Amino acid sequence: MDKLSVNKKEIKEYHKLIIISELAPLKEHIKMIELKKGCSFQEFEKRIKSTSEIFSEWDDYIEWKAYRTKLEELENRIEEIEKVHHVEVTD
Repeated sequence: MDKLSVNKKEIKEYHKLIIISELAPLKEHIKMIELKKGCSFQEFEKRIKSTSEIFSEWDDYIEWKAYRTKLEELENRIEEIEKVHHVEVTD
């Protein structure tokens, strides 16, 4: 095949699908931690910062926070893709 035709919407949707495929496992990890801890991230953060240091709890906190940060980054990328007006195809 020598030629492939795609439009801007298809390119944007493709990039969003790639990000969505990364979002699913992150959301699942977050859900598992929420179930394990029995609370929201905000509640857990308040609890961990107000009690004496328990290393395993801090490990969970750091992991949970990293998942949330990555989730937010990916959600922001999807928003950015939605706002793109110019799509350029390069080799």
